[in-house]
Amino acid sequence: MSDTLSSPDAIQFPVDIVDHQASGVLALHWQDGSVSRLAHGLLRARCRCAACEQACRERGHHPEPGSSIRLAAIHPVSDKGLNLVFSDGHGRGIFPWAYLHELGLLSIP
Repeated sequence: MSDTLSSPDAIQFPVDIVDHQASGVLALHWQDGSVSRLAHGLLRARCRCAACEQACRERGHHPEPGSSIRLAAIHPVSDKGLNLVFSDGHGRGIFPWAYLHELGLLSIP
């Protein structure tokens, strides 16, 4: 059996997920020891559901992250990622693990 997690293209899975509601940050602790701190507003602005992608194409850019947006619910989607529901009622986006890890590279130190 090969060790696929050691390859650079292997998808990482978080070992812990902590939602800090007060500060509006979702923290994902990855298998490699790194931590992604993702602002709720950034996650909402970077939703890749069909409706959000279409709106982004029409505007020509992603919306600015809103500081008042909070996560209302977090639902695991099998072993694929998370479905995030936001305080503005939006809840159609599925955030794959690889995308969450990528967003973590752009986000809060």
